[in-house]
Amino acid sequence: MFVLVALVLPDEYARLTPAAFVRVPVEGIAGVVLILAAPQRARRYVALAAGALLGVLTVLKVMDIGFDAVLVRPFDLVLDWPLLRPAVEFVEESAGRAGAIGAVVAVGALLVGVVVLMALAALRLSRVAVRHDRKAAKTAAVLGVVWVVCAALGVRFVDGVPVAARSDAVLAYDHARQVRDSLNDREEFAKAAAVDAFRDTPGSRMLAGLRGKDVLLAFVESYGRTAVENPQYAPQVGAILDDGTRRLRGAGFSARSGWLTSPTAGGGSWLAHATLLSGLWVDNPQRYRTLVNSDRFTLNQAFRRADSRTVALMPAITRAWPEGSFFGYDKVYDNRNLGYRGPRFSFATMPDQYTLSVLQRTELDRKDRAPVMAETALVSSHAPWASIPRLVGWDQVGDGSVFTGMGKGYDAAWPSGGRVRTEYRKSIEYTLNTLVSYVETYGDDDLVLVFLGDHEPAPLITGPDAGRDVPVTIVAKDKAVLDKVSGWGWQDGLRPAKNGPVWPMSAFRDRFLTAFGG
Repeated sequence: MFVLVALVLPDEYARLTPAAFVRVPVEGIAGVVLILAAPQRARRYVALAAGALLGVLTVLKVMDIGFDAVLVRPFDLVLDWPLLRPAVEFVEESAGRAGAIGAVVAVGALLVGVVVLMALAALRLSRVAVRHDRKAAKTAAVLGVVWVVCAALGVRFVDGVPVAARSDAVLAYDHARQVRDSLNDREEFAKAAAVDAFRDTPGSRMLAGLRGKDVLLAFVESYGRTAVENPQYAPQVGAILDDGTRRLRGAGFSARSGWLTSPTAGGGSWLAHATLLSGLWVDNPQRYRTLVNSDRFTLNQAFRRADSRTVALMPAITRAWPEGSFFGYDKVYDNRNLGYRGPRFSFATMPDQYTLSVLQRTELDRKDRAPVMAETALVSSHAPWASIPRLVGWDQVGDGSVFTGMGKGYDAAWPSGGRVRTEYRKSIEYTLNTLVSYVETYGDDDLVLVFLGDHEPAPLITGPDAGRDVPVTIVAKDKAVLDKVSGWGWQDGLRPAKNGPVWPMSAFRDRFLTAFGG
């Protein structure tokens, strides 16, 4: 049973159903034939080697399932190892240092145990097959015919999971090809990064269409197409967007919205930030490290060259962040210097309303200042959606003490069952309402707001096959600003058209700089 489960186990989270295990694995049939054909002295070593290999593939398959459940992609044997550190840190934050050490030891023992036990199980099966060689040969022949027939007819009990299984062979081939591609990825990324039409644009020509404007670029955590179009969320979120459009219009603002395809899903927000700001497709940790150690010209640096003050408000950053100097910020506000004195809201260190309030008080309310380009990560809609703040009067925000009693700590339990989807929707509604309220309260003729999702949430929220599209919206009072993007085909208002144009997120920097002069 151990070997059989390993052979037929699907490598995608959405395919894990009981019917997916009712399959005939071609690798098992080939294994019986291999053992019967091998010389007697070699059978033991063949069985142990085959079992150990199957154990390694099983571990890899489980890694694929985990990555698919969270990041909607398979594990990368070359590029994903840096992600293990934040995984351990997540456990340490939730269960303490002892819990993190125990988890690491347990996982290590489990990985070794799977490989060893799989090798021993394969050895035992080989002995049974040799002891009953005729029956084993006949059974292998019959199952071989069944496999061929099922493969020819495309028989399946679960969509995407054929009864004629060859998942381990495909897994090994796909990851071998992935290793090759990943090893070549650095060179490919360097070629793309070498091309930059805006690197040498003088400041006098850079962003002339936004001269004198304060530009706020806000990433809304986990705000994807799902929130706008999935029937579970669309009625309520759509109502918020439509009401927001009316409220902003009443305050003299207009908006246009479209779609961008994020390089990531389920997590990895920093990859989306880097992609949009650099104009390069940054979809793995190696590309990110290469980027932040380069001299790539970013959108932030373009504003700085155009004589704007560039700031970042990153409430989820809790320690030194050397990448800030690469992106081109004059000032970085993070959890350590934002001055928050209220409760934590699960993952979110502070409510989005507080983050925007700090921007207004510390930067935009200053007298005799340069125009400001501010980038912020709004994290109230971050998983696990276990603690969502409420909007208060902007004049009451203060140091955040007003939120006392609303929040829950980092270790707050995930909402159970279907309630997690309801809480996800509420978190998106909260952040969208906060942005609209901010513009209503503080917006003037010189404010330009660009807000977008960083990525789709995990499949737990979206369901399978959700894609990677996220909404993007530009809000401004000055009609000339939106006239600059009139040729983009974006929909009027805060809600993008279902059939509206979709660009890769990496295309935004160049299109934006072109539209506004550069």
